Amino acid sequence: MKKVMLLAAGLFFALSTFAQQADNKQVKKIEVTGSAEIEITPDELNLDIALREYLKGKTKVDITTLEKQLVKAIADAGLPKETLTIENVNGFNNEFFLRKKKDPVEFMTRKQYRLKLTRLDKINDILGAIDAEGVESTRIASYTSSKMDQYRKEVKIKAIKAAKEKAEYMLAAIGNSIDGILEVQEISTDNYTDYRPQIMSNAMFKSADAAGGGAPEIDFKSIKVRAEVRTVFTIK
Repeated sequence: MKKVMLLAAGLFFALSTFAQQADNKQVKKIEVTGSAEIEITPDELNLDIALREYLKGKTKVDITTLEKQLVKAIADAGLPKETLTIENVNGFNNEFFLRKKKDPVEFMTRKQYRLKLTRLDKINDILGAIDAEGVESTRIASYTSSKMDQYRKEVKIKAIKAAKEKAEYMLAAIGNSIDGILEVQEISTDNYTDYRPQIMSNAMFKSADAAGGGAPEIDFKSIKVRAEVRTVFTIK
C-alpha cells in the first residue's frame, strides 16, 4: 500500500513538472497594430438657422414674416414640416438699458430653428428664399451618414487586414511567417471625425445677393471614419 502511494505521488510530481515546463515554454509571437480610414460624404445633417427682426427704413420686418418665408421655402423644397423645430426665442434692444423702456419698434425678436436635412443640395435653395437681412447666422450643428454602421464595419475589417499585412512583411524580412491569430483588441472603434463648415452670417448673404449670386455656397467636408486594432500573431 505504501509503495502504491509513493508511486502515485511520484507520478503526480512528474505531471506537475511537465505542466510547469509546458507553461514556461515561450510562444513565438509578434504584436502589431493596424489602422484604416475612409472618407465619406454625409447625407444627414442638422442645420441651425437664426432669424432676426430688423428695421427696413422705419418699418420693422417682424419675425412672423421671416418665419413664413422659412416655412414656405422648406415646403417648396419638398420637405415635411416636421423637419423644422424651434430651438430658442429671445429678444434684444441696443438702447434698452439706456432708455429704461422697451420701444416696440426697436425691440427685436430673434428665433433659432433647427432643420433636419437628408439632401445637402437643398440648403442653398432654402436659405436663398429667405430675406438675407433677416438671416442672422446659420451653422451645421451635426452631420453624419445613414450608412454609418456599414462604414464602421468596413473600416474595422480594413484595419485588421492592415495589421495582418504588416505582420507578414515584417516576419518575411527575417525569413519567418505567421502561424495564426492569438489576440485581437479594438483600440479605436466606432470613431469618426467631422470637419464642420464655417458659420455663415447675414453679411455673407447680403454680399452674395449684391453680387447676384443668391445664397452662398456651403463648403462641405467629408467625414473621416477611422478604426485601429492591436493584434498578436503566432510565428511558425
